[in-house]
Amino acid sequence: MERIENRTFDELAPGDTAALVRTLTYKDVEALAIMSGDMDPAHVDADFAKSETFHTVVAHGTWGGALISTVLATQLPGPGTIYVDQSLHFHRPVGLGDTITATVKVARKINETHRVIFYCCAIDQHGEEVITGTAEVIAPTEKISRPRVIMPKAELRQKGRHYELLIEATHGLDPIRTAIVHPVDTPSLLGAVDAARAKLIVPVLVGPEAKIRAAATQAGLDLGPYEIVSTEHSAAAAAQAVIMARAGKVEALMKGALHTDEFMSAIIDGDHGLRTGRRISHVYAIDAPD
Repeated sequence: MERIENRTFDELAPGDTAALVRTLTYKDVEALAIMSGDMDPAHVDADFAKSETFHTVVAHGTWGGALISTVLATQLPGPGTIYVDQSLHFHRPVGLGDTITATVKVARKINETHRVIFYCCAIDQHGEEVITGTAEVIAPTEKISRPRVIMPKAELRQKGRHYELLIEATHGLDPIRTAIVHPVDTPSLLGAVDAARAKLIVPVLVGPEAKIRAAATQAGLDLGPYEIVSTEHSAAAAAQAVIMARAGKVEALMKGALHTDEFMSAIIDGDHGLRTGRRISHVYAIDAPD
């Protein structure tokens, strides 16, 4: 097993160096933004970043500072180090894909307090200085050698992203003329109108017209652009929607504010429904992290 070991104060000498190399990825930027709460669009909004000074997403300044801290804490001096002061100057931005080499070098030792001053430098893949400065630490006086702790892998999950990808897959397709069965409450009407605005469907609202319009008023929706086929009640709405589907007037049915058994009864009716020789089944689209 890999071990992590320090260099004690007595083992350090001016000129000693240590370094690490990291390439900036968007996951690095996301993780730091989530942890710190710094959601500056220059870091997390690619479209905004294109129009700004650097024309690309750039790292938070603390990302480069963290690399220097990592070298001090894990290599030189290593475990047992206490970070007490730093002065860093940021000369240029670090963009996605940039490879940074962070280096620390022992500049001076203070015997009375076991403090050590380090020169710090981070350069990019072109050899350009990104960060320079100094750091002061209290170096460990006892030798520490421990197995390196294996940390769990961090996975960043954007809520709703799978759903967004599903909707994106419909771009360029024609909307489907769809009967919305008994849309007499806010959720069913909003679902139909949102789908229409997303160019997924052309909704035909099937049900008691007075109740549909009352629900639209409550939801603040304008039903002017949408066709309404009035029926007496929910069972009649389901039957009418099936008739329209059989006649090819709509290509799909969407359940509104009625029970599933009432909706499905009209669909599976042996004489007037939509049954064929094939099995009727269903699909769930679930946006779960895994």
